[in-house]
Amino acid sequence: MRDVSRLANVSVATVSAVINGKPVVSETLTRQVRRAIEALNYQPDYLARSLRMQRSNILGIVMPQFASPFYAEVLRGVEDVASAHGYSIFVSNSRGDAERERKEIFVLISRRVDGLLLATADSHFAYQRQFTQRFPLVLFDRFPPAFTGTVVATDNVEASFEATNHLIQLGHRRIAIIAGTQGISAADERIEGFRRAMNEAGLAVRQEFLKHGDFNMRGGWECALELMKLPSPPTAIFSHNYEMTLGLMRALAEIGVPCPQRVSVLGFDDFVVGMDGFSWATMFSPKLTCVAQPSYEVGRRAAEALLKKTKRPDGQDHSEEGFIRLRAELRIRESTAPPPPL
Repeated sequence: MRDVSRLANVSVATVSAVINGKPVVSETLTRQVRRAIEALNYQPDYLARSLRMQRSNILGIVMPQFASPFYAEVLRGVEDVASAHGYSIFVSNSRGDAERERKEIFVLISRRVDGLLLATADSHFAYQRQFTQRFPLVLFDRFPPAFTGTVVATDNVEASFEATNHLIQLGHRRIAIIAGTQGISAADERIEGFRRAMNEAGLAVRQEFLKHGDFNMRGGWECALELMKLPSPPTAIFSHNYEMTLGLMRALAEIGVPCPQRVSVLGFDDFVVGMDGFSWATMFSPKLTCVAQPSYEVGRRAAEALLKKTKRPDGQDHSEEGFIRLRAELRIRESTAPPPPL
């Protein structure tokens, strides 16, 4: 910085103000400083700066997987908010493993991130007290039942309730679901919404129609084959994430069961693929009826909530917003229709 100040013929304090974006420096001096920075190829030492200021301007995020389009959209929302406020992000992959998640969290904390966003793989979150009382934390998408901090998530119960009602209103009575992993909040809540809709319609939830595909393609494929081999198979299947829906559609194609002529399919997740703005669910024939989660908004709201916490000396959120529930959208297309005649 001293070299830059000498070349620009300004004080070190002026160089510091320009680097930190403070509006106290005139445009003329700012241009002088920036020309000197460019000429000397000066790179600020952000680690030293973070140690001095006790702030790194970096947010950490831990999620179950990188490949998921849902989490990619969440990350885009986080990144947009972080960038707008002068923050960078460190991203870690827990791979859905609670022990790996714990290690990744403490690695990020050791790297002096200012706050943490977490989609937890730990349904108990037993180590919460070890850092949340003094460290800014916001959970998103997945959270343990006993968590009392800030959470941003889709309103899964209401979304599943609305989707199941759509099938009921079409006339379906034999409705199956391919649910996610038991113990994960998103999976449990979607089952809850399904049960509520069925109960309100006076329909029994048949045990053989309740399958767990563990949020992966093989699980969706295996569950679909099991369902369609039943003596009295379902006339509609509600799949609770996009990967299980892919497995479900593959299974139906393999055994020659037409959709929606013999079985209606309703998926959870819809997102844009590629740069052309096409919806993932419209790539199928028939085009899929889907619940579209507000994934970008989940990321945006979670990042905003976390930044509010980082500005408090104790890292805690003293506002009224404990749980932030975002509404999903049911997009009705061609894969759901009235059941076939008996």
